[in-house]
Parts: sequence; C-alpha cells; structure tokens
Amino acid sequence: MAIKTERPSVPKAVQDCRELLLWMIPHLDKLPKNRRYTLGEKLENRLLTILESLVTAAYAPNKRTFLFQANRDLEVCRHLWRLCYDFKAVPSKSYEHGGRLMFELGKQVGGWMKAGR
Repeated sequence: MAIKTERPSVPKAVQDCRELLLWMIPHLDKLPKNRRYTLGEKLENRLLTILESLVTAAYAPNKRTFLFQANRDLEVCRHLWRLCYDFKAVPSKSYEHGGRLMFELGKQVGGWMKAGR
C-alpha cells in the first residue's frame, strides 16, 4: 500500500523547468561527441542551475534576485541551444520544440517576477 503525502504547491515555473530538463537531457545525450562535452554539458548544467534558482525562489522572501538569475541563465541557454542547431547537432524540429519549451519557461519566470510574489 502506497502512502500518499501532501506536497505543497510547486510553482508552474519549477514544473516547466523540470519538464524542460526531462525533454532536453536525452537530446543532449545524442549530441555528437565533439559537442556533447562542450555545448551539451554547459547547457545541462545551466538548466540545472535554473531549476535550483527557481526552487530557491519558491522559498525565499526576496524572490526577485533568484528569478532574475534564472531569467539571465535561461537567456544563455537559448544561445547555447541555438549554437547546437547552428552546428547541425540537433534537428530543426527538436530545435523548435526546445525553443518553445524555453520560451514558455521564460514566460512563467517573467510572470512570476511581475507578480512580485
């Protein structure tokens, strides 16, 4: 019998970042070897840093600092993802989908910042 525990509500941005990581990491694993340990590793580490910033923001009294950091790191991720595409390391459909996921995450982070919560 499984024990069901109540979890506090997780902000949508945290959920979206987790979904982005779940989708992105297998794609980064498929990058050519010469890109996997440069662009792929940087992108994965930066996305994990974003997740950390968002989780920290969820518990911090001053969320703005952590949300600003997450937003800045997300912009770096967009550029790294574009480089993966420019080097033809990811197919165009994957590039477009990853870009949409990052755009949606950016909207969540921006909305959270504007709400000032």
